[in-house]
Amino acid sequence: MHTARRGGANRGRPAPIDAIDARLLLALIEDPRGTAVALAERAGLSRNTVQARLARLEESGVLGSVERRIDPAALGYPLTAYLTVTVVQSRLTPVADGLAKVPEVIEVLGMTGERDLLVHVVAQDADDLYRIAGLVLAIDGVERTTTSLAMRRLVDHRVTALVERKARQRHQSGRKEADTPPDR
Repeated sequence: MHTARRGGANRGRPAPIDAIDARLLLALIEDPRGTAVALAERAGLSRNTVQARLARLEESGVLGSVERRIDPAALGYPLTAYLTVTVVQSRLTPVADGLAKVPEVIEVLGMTGERDLLVHVVAQDADDLYRIAGLVLAIDGVERTTTSLAMRRLVDHRVTALVERKARQRHQSGRKEADTPPDR
């Protein structure tokens, strides 16, 4: 059985990337199935540099799981909803553990404000969503929930513009980054 890492890649902060990493990420965005040689050519880096940096980006959590790319609708879960949850503070960790046991809960974020958690769920239909909301409410430590159904995705998840901005940065912490010449 697959268990998601607690907090995923963003528990804490992934190691910061430099402009060279950003160039590599842009090459990966353009050609997600590219070989190390193809990515090296596209990014203007050596194959060894590409392999080492990709490994570091994966280990540090910058590159997340391919699991995020799977559309739940293709698995029979076309409804997306967000539950805001108020939690007894002393029960936050057990509540998070309980939420992780509900397969339809695909992400949980701790929040500031009136509510404690934002719970991203998927459902097969309205009856299934009702069942899932009931499971969440039944977790010991959950005081209250509010459910909002997502009607339409207006902007897809995106970071390319941010990666492009980082790739254009030539200075970080006041020092120039050295480019690694490609192996030829």
